Amino acid sequence: MTTTPNTAETWNIYGNHQIARNIQLPELDRWDWGIPGTDPGIEALGDVRGLRVLDLGSGLGRHAARLAALGADVTAVDASPAQHQRAVTRYPDPVPGLHLVCADAVAHLRDAAPYDLIYSVCSVPYLAPDRLLPVLAEALVPGGRFLFSALHTNSAGTGPSSELVARPEILRLPGTAEDHQVMMWTLTPELWEDLLVQHSLRLETVTTIDSPDPGNHVSYRLYAARRPHRASNRAGTVPAAPGR
Repeated sequence: MTTTPNTAETWNIYGNHQIARNIQLPELDRWDWGIPGTDPGIEALGDVRGLRVLDLGSGLGRHAARLAALGADVTAVDASPAQHQRAVTRYPDPVPGLHLVCADAVAHLRDAAPYDLIYSVCSVPYLAPDRLLPVLAEALVPGGRFLFSALHTNSAGTGPSSELVARPEILRLPGTAEDHQVMMWTLTPELWEDLLVQHSLRLETVTTIDSPDPGNHVSYRLYAARRPHRASNRAGTVPAAPGR
C-alpha cells in the first residue's frame, strides 16, 4: 500500500505487535470482505483459474494463498515491512502461484505487467485515490476487473464523506485496548464511482456489507469495476450501479 507516513508506521506497529503475539491463524475457511461471517464471499471474484491476479495490501497473505490454491497466479503486495515479514514467515517455502512482495503499490503497478484481476480487502481507503487509480487502471488488461471493499460507516456511526479528503479513523491493536489513529479515504459510493469513471473504469456493482449485530454500526461496501475493452463514445456515462 501507499499510505500517509503516520499510517504506514501504524501498520508497522500493528504488524510487529502481531509478530510478538505469535498467534497462528488457520488458512481461510471462508472469504470475508470486511465483516466476518457476512456475504458475499470468494464467489464475488468469479473463476480465477489461470488469471494473473494482484492483492493490494495483502497483510498476512492468506487471501492470496487461497486464490493461488485455486489456480491463479497471485502477487501479494504490502508496503509494510512488518506485515510482509508476517507473510513470508507464514509461507517460508515457495507456494505455487504465490508471490509475496514488499513494495509501494503505485510503484509496483507502474512496473508490473498488466493484471487480469486486482482486488483489495479493506486496504484501498488507506491510499490516495488520485495517486492510485490512474496507474491501477493502466495496470489492468482490457476487460480486467478491480474489486475492493471500503469502510462506509465506522463503529461510531459516522458515515462516508462526499468530499475527496482523508479523515482519521481508529485502528485497535488486537488483544489490547490500545488505539492508533490512521488516515483513510472513507467516501460515498457516488464519489467512488466518479473517481473510477474519471480513470476509465466502469463501476458494475456496489454491495452493502453490514454487521449482523444490530448494535454494531460498522458497514462496508464492496465495489466491482471493470476496465472496458474500448472507450465509451459518451465520456462519463456508465450503467447505474445497483445496491446503493
